[in-house]
Amino acid sequence: MNKIITLAALLVFITGSTDAQVGKFLKSVKNSVQQEILGTPAKDTPKSAPEPPSACDNAELVFETGKYKLDYSELNISVLDDGRILLYDKIEQNYYIVKGGVTEGPLKDNDARLKDFRSFTGETGEKRPPEEIYSGYVSRKGDKYVINFGGKAYGPYARIEQFVVSSAGGKFAAKVVENVAVTEEEGKKMDEAINNAKTEQEKTELAMQYAQLMQQRVLNSGGPTSIIPKLITNIPGASVNQTALMTGTLNNKMKYDEILFISGNTISDLTGKKIMNLDPQIAYGNAVFISSDNSRYATYTYGTLTISDGKKIAEMFNPHLVKQDGQIFLAYMYYSPKRSAIMQCKVPY
Repeated sequence: MNKIITLAALLVFITGSTDAQVGKFLKSVKNSVQQEILGTPAKDTPKSAPEPPSACDNAELVFETGKYKLDYSELNISVLDDGRILLYDKIEQNYYIVKGGVTEGPLKDNDARLKDFRSFTGETGEKRPPEEIYSGYVSRKGDKYVINFGGKAYGPYARIEQFVVSSAGGKFAAKVVENVAVTEEEGKKMDEAINNAKTEQEKTELAMQYAQLMQQRVLNSGGPTSIIPKLITNIPGASVNQTALMTGTLNNKMKYDEILFISGNTISDLTGKKIMNLDPQIAYGNAVFISSDNSRYATYTYGTLTISDGKKIAEMFNPHLVKQDGQIFLAYMYYSPKRSAIMQCKVPY
């Protein structure tokens, strides 16, 4: 197949790309909670233990581990982007879902309510199709996909590389490819045919044959521009440089109810307005939160939130942006030994 791709690239200028993993689905609900949150082994936390440095005076109650007689050191915790929290009790092998102060559980492993917490690629490693990953927004139409948002249909597209929705749910953006030169199933058959060829001459002839087939398909579907990523969105005035779009990424977590675009060391909105410059290792390698006035940013790594003004908040987890009474907050959670509960703090941001 390498020969096929090489020849096709020379003939029709095909630029390869891989499906982007979009939306922040947690890899597993069975990682150690302390490894997930703090990067250290879990330990018993009796009520006599001091409150962590992340504790705040006006903390809000999220989940009372004491009420359910759960040992915090035996819990695994995962959090979805919409704020739902999944707790897994390793002792009893039960699950609990918390949202808005309401707890559902105990639940067993086969409960349908746990579906959204599964890994993006599935616990078996099998990749899920776009209509499952973006359920409610993407549907299949023949061998392509259609995006449905706000009562309007977009597409069809051969591949959806990235799809994000803003915090408040009114905006979306996607990186899509209208056509592909060869489908994944066809690629597998081509690989098999070439591998089964008896001579090098036969392999070369097959490779040329498949390359010509792909070239013709590209020409029939509108030319090379139909097989490179495009930006699709309902945001007025959106425009992203085509070259930057090839390697850049969409982000709906950095600012509340905004979709930003990261390209190299530049973070901008989708109309091209620059928000700030940021080291790519920070922008791509960490959870980043930009303040409402674009003057500060915060990064989250191994249980510590570091704000660019020098402030650090340790022993916390699940940082996220929320809006309350018209004001934006950077919220986070921590475990309180004193209350035997998971608590939440909100910092004006």
